[in-house]
Amino acid sequence: MERRHTIDTEDAGPRRTSADTSRDRALFANFYRRELTTRYLGSVSGLLWALLHPLALLAVYYFVFTQVFRTTGLVGQSFLAFVAVPLCSWLAAQEALQRGTVSLGSYSGLIRKVAFPHEIIVYASVAATLTLHFAGYLAVLVVLRIGGEPIRFEGLLVAVPLWVVLAIAVTGLALLLSSLQVFIRDVEHVLMPVMMILMYLTPILYPLTLVPQNLRPYVAANPFSWLVDRLREALLDGRMTFEWTDGVALLAALAVFAVGRAMFVRLSPHFEDFV
Repeated sequence: MERRHTIDTEDAGPRRTSADTSRDRALFANFYRRELTTRYLGSVSGLLWALLHPLALLAVYYFVFTQVFRTTGLVGQSFLAFVAVPLCSWLAAQEALQRGTVSLGSYSGLIRKVAFPHEIIVYASVAATLTLHFAGYLAVLVVLRIGGEPIRFEGLLVAVPLWVVLAIAVTGLALLLSSLQVFIRDVEHVLMPVMMILMYLTPILYPLTLVPQNLRPYVAANPFSWLVDRLREALLDGRMTFEWTDGVALLAALAVFAVGRAMFVRLSPHFEDFV
């Protein structure tokens, strides 16, 4: 078997030093820059797509629900702002999860030849995707405000921590799915339809009040429904307080991350043979 150069070990644990930590940070920075430059900033189309995709979807949904169906279930609220505030965060989570799931395959040659903490690849992929989508999110909010929509920018003081909770949960799921993707190649093909189904089961395009009473508890139990409501409260209603549910959501996100990372670390020693 070809000898692998050693940068670090997956199970270094207490043997890790400050030099190891510095090396990991440098690796993350390199992978992060590569993800941004090769997938987004390296091409005009990639950058424009990341920024214009939410606006294009908003235009389509606005036309369908206000001009075709002519009903949104909203009274005294702007449908455009109602959908935009949670939709962009959903798109960010969806793409970050998809890119994180397949990220190891992009570095298969490096994984076979060099020993280093493979999870850094997933971290960099998720972080780069969420960074650019958050920039696009801010751009969408500015465009909506210029267009006269009731966006409350002070709500970002609450919305940003909510995005952090989202990032923790998405990273944990990406670690879990990316480790499974190495051995089960169908994971990425199943993920897309599952995410599409979950989107329509989340009150992004409609208010929860339109859901039949007997089904409403199930839709409300969707973890993303919490984020949808909280983002709307912060950015549309200007509610600046943190709720006890935010603490529960943070603990749940940390639990998802811990489970995902534990699975990843357990499987990563075998990646070089299957990636």
